[in-house]
Amino acid sequence: MKNKYVFVLVMLVGLLVASLGLTTIYVGSTQQPQEDEKLHIVTSFYPMYIAAMNVVGDTENVELTNLSEPQTGCLHDFQLTPADMQLLSEADAFIINGGGVESFMEDVASAYPNLVIINASEHLDLLTEDEEHEDEETHEEHDHGEEPESGEHVHDHGDVNAHAWMSVEMYRGQVQAIAQGLAELDPEHEQSYLDHAAQYDVKLAELQSEQEEIASMVSGQSVILFHEAYEYVAGDYGLNVALVMDLDEERQVSAGEVAQVLEEIDEHGVTCILAEELYGQKMAQTVQKSADIRVLYLDTLNRGDYDPDSYLTGMHHNLELMRQLAETED
Repeated sequence: MKNKYVFVLVMLVGLLVASLGLTTIYVGSTQQPQEDEKLHIVTSFYPMYIAAMNVVGDTENVELTNLSEPQTGCLHDFQLTPADMQLLSEADAFIINGGGVESFMEDVASAYPNLVIINASEHLDLLTEDEEHEDEETHEEHDHGEEPESGEHVHDHGDVNAHAWMSVEMYRGQVQAIAQGLAELDPEHEQSYLDHAAQYDVKLAELQSEQEEIASMVSGQSVILFHEAYEYVAGDYGLNVALVMDLDEERQVSAGEVAQVLEEIDEHGVTCILAEELYGQKMAQTVQKSADIRVLYLDTLNRGDYDPDSYLTGMHHNLELMRQLAETED
């Protein structure tokens, strides 16, 4: 009988030890990072994903995910979903464009104070509203019989134009900022990030060189923009911006605005309108009924497929369209 009690006691002690061991293993696995755990990187939207994709390249143990779908476009009215918050809760770093595009950043910072934020535009000299439109007040004083509906800069992110990726030079700066941020976060793969960024920058430098060649032929021409993103394009090509009218699906164009565009064409010798086909085509066609004006529909490069060269492809498309401005001078 005595042996039976000893046996039961031994069994209970064994079960207790095993239980404590399993608990220790579980706690350790949930509280301590594993050596082979992947680095989880999330990007805010398409341009940042493509830039990060080229910086990460084939770096080992890195998982890259985009927060928004590739066809979302800019994040003007983007709302975070529970699934988005879950994704960010598991992220080691969140790469953003900055400049106010990600209007939800206050919520993210509040929910995840330890999440590393890599702001690709942090050290860039972004255009501000004052720099873009020194004569904007003059434009608004023109009396066309009715006030423009919604006015300009419907997509304004405060006083900053955040569409820096539309400038090749600015985009190169964003790529380098992402590379530096990841290198600091993950020093083990620092050289991999920097090498991939350097390889990508070679392609971007070639693109910028082609752009500068065209700029030498079209610099000084006056244009009208139907999207504030193209102000960076105008800057790269040395174009004079007579008027900016930011169009999207949420606003109706007034007769007064049409009259204003026609007036600017006459007064400033505007040679071309740069527009986004998705939202600017209707307005452009209306203007062309009354004015002999060229319209170039440029890619805003904020949506597309997940191809590492998609930015290069889209910008080359824009570059070839901009060559047509040189024909205006002939």
